[in-house]
Amino acid sequence: MNKDQVKGRVEEAKGKVKETTGKVVGNRDLEAEGTLDEAAGKAQAGYGDAKEKVKGAIDKM
Repeated sequence: MNKDQVKGRVEEAKGKVKETTGKVVGNRDLEAEGTLDEAAGKAQAGYGDAKEKVKGAIDKM
């Protein structure tokens, strides 16, 4: 697991917490911010996953 995967998944979790908190307290701005953070975390984690796949393919050569 590389740093992009870890950071991305942490950001995803933080975004989910913000989104849920925003829904509970009725704060649409916080909810939207959480949704954006979660999406950014998924993108970063996906980038990290792709890096790992490329590294694995290179290592097999």
